Parts: sequence; structure tokens; C-alpha cells
Amino acid sequence: MLTTRHFIKSCVIGLASLALLQACSKNGNETNPTTSAETEQVQSLAQVERVADGVILTLADGPAKKVRLQVMADNIIRVTAVPGESFAVVPPSIQVVAQPTTNLPFTTDQQGNNLILKTDAMTAEVSLSNGVITFRDAAGNLLLQEENRGTFSPVIGDPDDVDADSFAIRQEFNRNTDEGFFGLGQHQNGQVNYAGENVELTTYNLVISIPYVVSSRNYGVLWDNNSITRFGNPQEAQPLNASLTLYDADGKEGGLTVRYFVGDELKLTRVEADFDHQFLRQGSNLENPFPAEVADAYKNNTLRVELEGSIEAATSGKHQFKMYSSGYATLAFDGETVLERWRMNWNPWYHDHYMEMNAGEKKSIRVDWKPDGGYFHLRHLDAQSDEQQNQLSLASETGKTIDYYVVVGGNKDEVIAGYRHLTGKSVMLPKWAYGFWQSRERYKSSDEIITNLKEYRDRKIPIDNIVLDWSYWPEDAWGSHDFDKQFFPDPKKLVDQVHDMNAQIMISVWPKFYPTTENYKELNAKGFMFNRNIEEENLDWIGKGYLNAFYDPFTPEATAIFWRQIKDKINVHGFDAWWLDAVEPDIHSNLSFTKRKELMTPNALGNGAEVFNAYAVPHAEGVYHGERNTDGDKRSFILTRSGFGGIQRTGAAIWSGDIVSRWSDMKDQIAAGIGVNLAGVTNWTFDIGGFTPENRFRGSKKGFVGSWKDLDKEQVEEWQELNARWYQFGAFVPLYRSHGQNPYREIFNIADQGSETYDSMVWYTKLRYRLMPYIYTLAGDTFHKDGTIMRGLVMDFPDDKKAWDINTQYMFGPAFLVNPVVEFKARSREVYLPTGTSWYDFYTGEKHEGGQTIDAAAPYSRIPLFVKAGSIVPTGPAIQYTDEGLNAPLTLNVYTGADGTFEIYEDDGRSYDYEKGQWSRIPVSYDEAKGELTIGDRIGGFEEMAEKRSISVRWISGPNKDAANFDAKPAETLEYSGKAITVKRAP
Repeated sequence: MLTTRHFIKSCVIGLASLALLQACSKNGNETNPTTSAETEQVQSLAQVERVADGVILTLADGPAKKVRLQVMADNIIRVTAVPGESFAVVPPSIQVVAQPTTNLPFTTDQQGNNLILKTDAMTAEVSLSNGVITFRDAAGNLLLQEENRGTFSPVIGDPDDVDADSFAIRQEFNRNTDEGFFGLGQHQNGQVNYAGENVELTTYNLVISIPYVVSSRNYGVLWDNNSITRFGNPQEAQPLNASLTLYDADGKEGGLTVRYFVGDELKLTRVEADFDHQFLRQGSNLENPFPAEVADAYKNNTLRVELEGSIEAATSGKHQFKMYSSGYATLAFDGETVLERWRMNWNPWYHDHYMEMNAGEKKSIRVDWKPDGGYFHLRHLDAQSDEQQNQLSLASETGKTIDYYVVVGGNKDEVIAGYRHLTGKSVMLPKWAYGFWQSRERYKSSDEIITNLKEYRDRKIPIDNIVLDWSYWPEDAWGSHDFDKQFFPDPKKLVDQVHDMNAQIMISVWPKFYPTTENYKELNAKGFMFNRNIEEENLDWIGKGYLNAFYDPFTPEATAIFWRQIKDKINVHGFDAWWLDAVEPDIHSNLSFTKRKELMTPNALGNGAEVFNAYAVPHAEGVYHGERNTDGDKRSFILTRSGFGGIQRTGAAIWSGDIVSRWSDMKDQIAAGIGVNLAGVTNWTFDIGGFTPENRFRGSKKGFVGSWKDLDKEQVEEWQELNARWYQFGAFVPLYRSHGQNPYREIFNIADQGSETYDSMVWYTKLRYRLMPYIYTLAGDTFHKDGTIMRGLVMDFPDDKKAWDINTQYMFGPAFLVNPVVEFKARSREVYLPTGTSWYDFYTGEKHEGGQTIDAAAPYSRIPLFVKAGSIVPTGPAIQYTDEGLNAPLTLNVYTGADGTFEIYEDDGRSYDYEKGQWSRIPVSYDEAKGELTIGDRIGGFEEMAEKRSISVRWISGPNKDAANFDAKPAETLEYSGKAITVKRAP
């Protein structure tokens, strides 16, 4: 048996037996004689080259010629399979920054026709016949098994010239498995457990794909490919007529009956095989225009369309229907409505429905669509066999290699830690980022910003950040990074005024440039602009419409120029944080994916198809590193609308894009946040209230709606309740941020002081600040312990299979079970209390046993919130901004009934000194049997830390009218000087 301690030089061998493996000497050129029979056997098996970080197999036949296994860490192995003879084709990774280890002990051995590569934490078994790999944990339990050596097919998803060494790639694992699959980033169909489902990993205004999948078996797979990738079914969804037989309303085969109405007047009826109005071709022109009889009605928003008929499948099983729509769209099968969605016209997306169908059996179908200038296409994916559907399959449109990493852990947190080991630590954000943000699309002047921030301070509603959204520049100078002097005459004065009110200001910056600006000219002279958008004369939506282009961030020189440009024009004024918007990149909205790839071609790394999902990461990295180099120890902070694997290492948070102000969209954000957190990116948020409301909220009989008082009377109730519920939800996500188009989103513009709506939003905002010692500990743990803030139930209750699929509940840190209310006028909701523990109602202290579903009270002003027995929740005093909490008195709220631990994390909240060990922890533990709380010896310290702290203790053991009142008299208050203290719970 050989280890890396003793075997540094590589050794090429034909493996037929362990004896042959041991026969290689250290200089790699001495072997024992073999018989002709042995030689014949060697020729039919793989050749193996042992290298310092793993092994390389040269296969005798099959789709891959070479397979490399590299030990990245004790619990991580990288697999790379190439169809050619050289690994030189492997492109540099955008996601992964870790390097293979060369000093970690591992062993190789042969057992029969398998090569066994083993570390202390995992084993990879490689077939020497076909190169197929099986992964096991340290105990020998089967985790992951390749079904084949991968598939290398011709590229069909790349509109550019395809390199001879590029392929459409696919790898299948664990066919017919019963495990759960989680993560994969932020998607908008309410999915938490992706087992048996299909997901397209792409990038879009609403979608952030992180190609990391976490299994219920406690392993993860990071798929290192930047192109569009499909989890599950590898096929792209097709028009209905490509995979189904269509019948019109009269039962005639060939298409669906389409009726076009202008208002209530029927203008045209015809049969269409494929009703496709999904994308623009150029400018504002559709790829497939509407019939001339109704073209004007589409443009003036008076068109209404009905589709009616029947569909018939050729295969039995679970079929997937994907409704791409904006405007009002309803889909029904056999008279039952299965989808009913609205999206603003300029930001359509897919909503999915799965349906069992029997081959040869017809199902009636009906679509009702009111476009309002929007887009529509209904697409379909055929059923797969059960073993195909219930597997882990990843397929990418284009790539040079199959390249993935297997991470093994003892729990989901360790699996997520493996993702961060590979792609970079989750850099700490400034503490103020975890306070309340107020944003709007948009504040149109410096005076509007200062007036609204002052109103928060005058009303004593806590706030830490106010945001300057886009169009602060002159109308014809996008990308100049200049300020419109009429409305923003003195940017530095604006920043200083915000700082004087103990708040921060974030500013929006796009990677978009008008060709008339000097910044465009500088980047273009270096070849760093995507100019096809200009060549195709795609005008944007500003004023009269302007030619524009996005820059190419796939080379460090380009991102360095971009940073210098914003540094010299914006950073110089002292702005605190960067909002990097439209970084999909959204070069021209509503173009096809094919056209989007073309507009990103060429780029510094190849073409648009090859880097389609990855734009956000190098763009954010350029700003992050630029600011760190410029501003020294000030924590950089970025909010970015898109992301990809590794985005967390750039000091960036992500948010869920331009969602709409509807209950259904609020519900979908629960699963979206769970998915992106389980994929390893925890600093996430959304637009509280949704970005775009329906027109009934945005306009009224009086005209434009700013304050709630401008709404039509019949719209007030739902608008206020929707926002109240969203604020309640928003207080328990990693970042607490209000943003959107009109009506205005400030708390005082949503409802009047003293109303139940206003009081609820203020109560949860103040609660967020009282919980800041708990929340900032969760934030500190994301870096120091690779922690996750918004936790799918599978993370903490892995053995409770009922919890795996729940998509409307989650844990906020280790203590809180959060249950948002996502239905209008709901005053209760079902809450599943996971098994294995007891739960306290946060508001009343009432105790419930786990493993049951209860009907939880959800009065207008509260969402159901439960605390796990054994939790220790540190809280602080009432504060108006996060910096006030430094060294403030602490209260330890102990929820008895089980043992518990918590370590209160603190640092200065603003610098990078935490990277140098400047931080402290106060360990706290509770022993249920003894009824004792131990506040342990302080760990570490930092310059601003007070040596002594006042710490109070509260016990929550049952019904208590003050359970949620942090100002209630504590059981005990003591002075803590950094040495251990034990507090006994009174009998």
C-alpha cells in the first residue's frame, strides 16, 4: 500500500493486481516481470498514474479517455473526465478557488478490478474496466455511485461556432434512489426537495443558480460548469406539439383552438399548433408577432386570449408543464385550475405543474391570458421512467470536461462547509447590513433620501441603511457614473447627512454603458465591451431610448478598470455599499436564451454559452478586491441581483430579483431562500412587499399612488395586509430589506401610526434589533464556522422525513421555527413541529411536543413563531441602529426542556480585524438535569470590547404573558467580567 508520504513521483502502471501496484518503485521505472497472461489482462484494464494529489486513469475504451481523481481535502474528492488525451483542456474555474492538497495522506489499493482511493473521511472505488466511480463514507456506507462514465454529445445549445473539443455533457448517479436532494440556488417554483423533479440551472432576473446539490445522505456534489445545466431531465422543455398530440376544441387533431378578444369582442378564432409569444427578436419586436387583426390590441393592452382543446401523451408517467408568462395567465386541465399567475409584462418567467398522464388518454386543456404587453409560451417535458426520474443527473449545454467535486460530511452543515472550502469563505458583511434597510424604486433626489431617513429617526423606528437606486445620473449618460446636478447637486453632502443620522447609504451601479460616455470609450478601446447589442440597435427603455452595451468582466484588467471608474466618480464621495444590479447580465430584457448567449459573445474566456451563468462572480470580485485595496480595513459590502458558485467570497449578498407583490410570490420566496442557503450562500434577501404591484395598487382614480392614502378604498385592505405579512416574514431572513416600485414602501407610507398594520411592522423591526446579538452571532458563524442562517428543516431534523418536503417553514438559526403567513385574510395556519424536541410558542410560552401538525394562531399582527426547547437566545436593549448595541447589556433567554449551548459572537462590526483574530465569544450552556446555566470563560477579544458586561437571565418554561417581552423583569442580573459564572434556575 502506498501513501503520499512515501510516493511523491508519479508511477504509470497497468493494474491487474495489488502486486503490480506495489511493484512500482519510487523512481517510477522498475517493475517485476509479468507473465503473458498478466500482460493480456493489463491491456484490458485502465492504466493508472499515481500523482501527489490523487490518481489518473487512462481507460481502454468508453466515452472518456482519461479520468482524474484529486484529493482536495480529507472529505472532498474532485473527479475530472476528459474525452481526449489531455487535461490541458480543463478551463480555469470561476467557482472553485481551492487547490488540490499534496500533503494529505491517502492510500490506493486494488481489490479485484477496482482501484480504491481512501482518505480518513471517504473512499472512492474506481472500476478499472470502465472508470465508473462509487463513493462511500468512512464507515463504508454507499453515498454516491456513477451510473456510467458520463456522456459527451454534440453541442446544440451554443449559437456560436463550437470548438472541436466542446461537448454537451451529462453525468448520472444513484439511479432509482429514495434520497432527498436540496440546494441548487434560488428558484421560483416552491421547490425545496428536488428529488424526482427537474430544474434548469440558468441565470435570470429571478433565478440564481448555484450548481451545488446536497443529499439527505450527507454528501454534496459541486458541478463545475458555467453553462446552462439541467438537474433531472437533461432535455430542454419543448413546445406542446413537439411531444404531445394536440386536438382543437372540436376534437380535430393538429393544434389548439385560439380565440383572440379585444375587450369582450371576439376578433379572431383559429387553430394553432404552437402558440408562442415568448421572446423578443430585436428591440421591442416579437419573434412571433400577433395576427394583424389584434396586433394593435396587444400594443395598447386591450387583448385577451383563450386557448382550448385537448392533449394526448405517448408515454405514461409524470409529465411537466412549464408556463412562461407575464400578464394574467391561468392554466387548467380537465376543468381544474392548476396555475394562476400574474407577472409584470417586462419580467416573465416559468411556473411549473407536474401531472400524471396515461399514454393515449386525452386531457382537456384551457389557457386564459390577458397579456397587458406581456409574453407567453406553454412548454412540456415528457415523462421519464421512474429510475431515470429518481436519480441525480446533471447535464450541461457545453463544456470541455465532466468536472465535479464530491463532499462528504457528518451533517448538512459539514457538507455546506465543504462547498465553502472549495469556492471561498462567506466573507463577513458589516454588522449594519443585518439591520433594517429602506429602499425604493426610486428616490429621485437627495432631499427625498434625507427626508425619509429623518422620518424614520423622528418616529424612532430602527434603521441602518437607505438605498439610492438607479437613474441618479443624467438621462443620456448611463455608465458615466456622474450625478444629475439638478437632483443630486452634492453627493458628498448627501452621504455626510446620512452618516450624521447614524445610517449608511448604498448606491446602485450597473455594468451598462452608453457609447457616448468616456467610461465606455475606455473599456471599448481595450476590447472589453459586448457590442453586439449596439450593432443590433437595441434601444433601452429610458427616455427616447438609447443604444447601450454591457462590459466583459471575464478578465481582471476589465474589472480593474470598472472599479477605478466607480472609485473615481462614486467611491470618492464616501458611499458605504454597492448595489450591483442586472448582472445576469440583463443586456436587453425578454430576448431568447440563444440571443442572450450571442450578446455575450465573444468574451475573454470564449463565448456566451460557455460562461452563461457566471457573470456575477468576476464582476463582484473586481469591486470587492478593488474596494479592499482602496479603503483598507473597511468591510466591503455588495448586493448583487445574480450570483453563482463562489459569490459568497466577494462580500456580496444576493436577493431574489424583481418579484411581484402577490401572495403566491411571497410564498415562493420561502423555498427560494431555503434553496440558496442549502447551496452554501446564506446572505440572502428579497424585496419586502414584492418589487412590482399590480396596476390596481400602482394607480387609482386619483392617479399615481404614493402613500396608501392614494389607493382606491377597495384596495387598501389587501395592500396593507400583504405588506404587514411580508414585513413579519422579512424580519426573519438573513437581510431585512424593504424595496419596490410604488406605492411607496416606507412603513409610514404603508399605514398610519396607531393602525394594526403600522404597529405590526414597527414591532417586528424593533424585534429584529432586540435579537441582534443572536443574529450577529449567526452572521459571525457563517465565516468562522461555515454556518447557515436560513435553514431548511432537513438541516436540523434529517431523520424526520416529513420535514424534508416542507416549503413554507424553516429555521432561523438553531432556535426559531419561522412560519410565514402567505394567504390573504388567513388568521391561522398549519404548522408542522418537527420531531425529536419540544417547541415553545414565542409569544405565549405554551409548550408543544414535536412530531405533530397544529393549527397555529396567526392574528393579523403576528406570524406563528416557535422556539426549540434547549435554545439560548441572547437579546439586547432597544436600539435605533446596530452600532448602539456594541458592549450593551445582554439578556439570555433560556428555553428549558433540553440541554442547550450557544456562543455569543462579537467583533467591531466594521473592519477586517476579525480575519486577524480580533473577535470574542461568550460560551453559554444549559444543563436541563441540573437546572444550571453556565456562562463560560470569554474566548478572544478585540480593541473595542468592554471587559465587563451586564448579563440578565430569563427562563421560559411554560405559559408566560411576558414570553416575548424582553423588558420584563429578569430572573437574575449579574456582572460578567470574562470568567465563568453558573446560574441556578429556581425550582
